[in-house]
Amino acid sequence: MQQKTDLYDAVIIGGGPAGLSAAIYLGRAKYRVIVLEKERFGGQITITSDIVNYPGVQHASGSALTENMRLQAQSFGAEFAIANVSDVDMDSDVKHVTTTDGTVYQTLGVVLALGANPRHLGFLGEPKFKGRGVAYCATCDGEFFTGKEVLVVGGGFAAVQESIFLTRYVKKVTMLVITENFTCARGVYEQLKNYPQIEVRFETELIEAGGDKTVEYAKIRDNRTGMVSEYRAQDGGNIGIFVFVGYAPATDMVKDKIVLNEQGYVVTDQNQRTNIAGVYAAGDVCIKNLRQVVTAVSDGAVAATSLEQYIAQTRERLKLGASKQTAQAAEGGANAQRVAEASNSTAKDGFLTKEMRGQLLEVFEKFPNTVVIRAVIGQDTVSAELESFVNELVGIHEKVKTEIDDKTLQTGDAKPYLDICSEQGSVGIRYYSVPGGHEFNSFVVALYNASGAGKNSVSENTQQRIRALKQKHLLQVMATLSCTNCPEVVMATQKIAVLGETVEAEMYDLSKFPEFKEKYSIMAVPCLVIDGGKEVLFGKKGVEEIVGILEKMKG
Repeated sequence: MQQKTDLYDAVIIGGGPAGLSAAIYLGRAKYRVIVLEKERFGGQITITSDIVNYPGVQHASGSALTENMRLQAQSFGAEFAIANVSDVDMDSDVKHVTTTDGTVYQTLGVVLALGANPRHLGFLGEPKFKGRGVAYCATCDGEFFTGKEVLVVGGGFAAVQESIFLTRYVKKVTMLVITENFTCARGVYEQLKNYPQIEVRFETELIEAGGDKTVEYAKIRDNRTGMVSEYRAQDGGNIGIFVFVGYAPATDMVKDKIVLNEQGYVVTDQNQRTNIAGVYAAGDVCIKNLRQVVTAVSDGAVAATSLEQYIAQTRERLKLGASKQTAQAAEGGANAQRVAEASNSTAKDGFLTKEMRGQLLEVFEKFPNTVVIRAVIGQDTVSAELESFVNELVGIHEKVKTEIDDKTLQTGDAKPYLDICSEQGSVGIRYYSVPGGHEFNSFVVALYNASGAGKNSVSENTQQRIRALKQKHLLQVMATLSCTNCPEVVMATQKIAVLGETVEAEMYDLSKFPEFKEKYSIMAVPCLVIDGGKEVLFGKKGVEEIVGILEKMKG
């Protein structure tokens, strides 16, 4: 366990709009604050491509809007770290926030900006076909249903917006709305009139999904008549089911520590205070009538300004003196995250912008040891892309070297790849496509881990379990570059590969390898294929969960 000896004024758990807003206000007030985010700064809104109702911003993507918030908070001295919080001890004036890697942050105040996760519906066949026809993110998985017919379950804002997004790929969208009308604003659902390929069925309920390897049919009940009908694609092929029926608050970690309502949302007063002194909540995790970016930002600001008073009073009572804010940059993964976000502004004449090269320099300077990026290439298009990408990394810092190997691949089915190496040789991490989009983050973190700098991001106990793995394992992550959930799985497998001599990790962009989609019946990402298909798993997975799966596997 790594105990942080320095004291924070506030630890914000969650890096969505609410958490970022709180960080802006606390940082500007010169308090020492750190934001802990387990996945990607920006929260759920990052998967939204068009935001048009945020005051003062006529049009922006969720990713761009929240990245500006993060940079603003950073400019005021807020610190950031990629970390998964496992426990919060709220019983004393100095609270302790523990992460899964064993790090303990000491703080006077806590802001719970935990957010919410998509709800599952519970229909027959939902667990079986998750990742093989049942999905919860159109941005991540819509492309897999190109030319297909899909059902969208839900009648709220997300269901309408995602249905419209899906028309970029699918032949037909049928919306199943259990109520008599939509539950979002008229201005939102009236957009559907512009999309003739979208059909809406009200007072209709999905009760079952069926098929062999993928969803081939769905059973639908008309709640007005009670009649059950079977939906199949006109061409006889498989169909998709996208579920958008709201979100469940991510409060499991604190459910026995603070007061929640029956639905699991945090109970707060008008100043966002919980029943525990010094603990505040903000954003979608709270009880509220409207869950939008603007209300999350408002919650964060209110929580922060109220917490400011508490911090000042507590410091005076405990005779701690004035707060001493540090402007240190976030370490490792957070730096990598900043670089990843900047990749959205890539110059047209290359992958890396001048800004990105400068930010990579900041990361590479922290490497304790040299890393080598070896491009093993042939004569195909992917090889050319990999070579071009590697050449752009040349000369950024002496701790990162590049090599082009155009001799190893000869003929046959051999695929070009990037091999991440230490000075002693390969660390077992390979990329079979250019790590663009959201995967640029995992690539930078892979370099960071290969240098030896990321060792402490995994607890000593988990490191021992990884080193104890005797059987050889190949972890292949099937991803898309637009998937916001994929980097977490990619980075988890890579950490295991770096620490375990018997484990190798590979990342594939499914758009380049459609044969894997067919072989493993992949209809959603991330998809983790273990040992050539002995296990095929869908959804987010962390280091500890994957290690547990490997420990149970037998040769």
